[in-house]
Amino acid sequence: MAISRAQLVKELEPGLNALFGLEYKRYDNESAEIYVTESSDRAFEEEVMLSGFANANVKAEGSGVSYDEAQETYTARYTMETIALAFAITEEAIEDNLYDRLASRYTKALARSMSNAKQVKAAVPLNNGLPSVGTFKSGDAKELFSTNHTTIAGATKNTLTTQADLNETSLEQALIDIAAMTDERGLKIAARGVKMIVPSANQYQAERLLKSQGRTQTADNDINAINSMGMIPQGYRVNHFLNDSDSWYIITDVPNGMKHFERTPLTTSMEGDFDTGNVRYKARERYVFGVSDFRGIFGVEGA
Repeated sequence: MAISRAQLVKELEPGLNALFGLEYKRYDNESAEIYVTESSDRAFEEEVMLSGFANANVKAEGSGVSYDEAQETYTARYTMETIALAFAITEEAIEDNLYDRLASRYTKALARSMSNAKQVKAAVPLNNGLPSVGTFKSGDAKELFSTNHTTIAGATKNTLTTQADLNETSLEQALIDIAAMTDERGLKIAARGVKMIVPSANQYQAERLLKSQGRTQTADNDINAINSMGMIPQGYRVNHFLNDSDSWYIITDVPNGMKHFERTPLTTSMEGDFDTGNVRYKARERYVFGVSDFRGIFGVEGA
């Protein structure tokens, strides 16, 4: 349905002083702080987790060497989604507008909608991967943040055993758990946290924990070990599209973790209809957000 003069009555009247409601600021591309972006030319992308070998054993003198087998464990599939939105304006509405070019004003609103949709979709794995929600699964068919991700060697985790609000104790435990992460065969992988992602309600706590020289919320005259040891070198970033106000996440240095595949970048188009004279505007892009190796992120939903 086209936007007609019926929806723009006040814009057609003399004496109008200002139009407002479409000039709000937008948050930056916050998803770029979480995902590594790669281009794609396919309808879907697949990434396969490989297992290496188990820990080498002692070979007794004169005995044969033992053999081990490597294998594929699970596949992470990224299926491209098409995100699009359009609007149309009648020929008469364009002709009779007295104050502004309708197309210019509403194409900005269209861009705002497309940008917002992308940030909302980027937050879905984090929002829906939390233990209490569990609807977003990683390649091993477990919720993204789990204490029992399936591996050949047994279970491993990328969340706290007991969910906890962000504080010095819980953050230290998360970093300890990250350092203890193992691969598919149970070998330590020397992972470390590099960046924290928090909702806006948790940014003040994150600021104190990462930047205070001394320990927070204690009278002890101790140093802040997290700060002095540089345990989260890239600091924290706020994501305003996270649903759980006390959730918090740590991006690790494990490669092939959070991925954003861009199939078709944002494009806009405009065309007029010969019969009606209406002008139509459309924005469209194709992309997908997901995760290959769940070890690339550690998430906690709070107590």
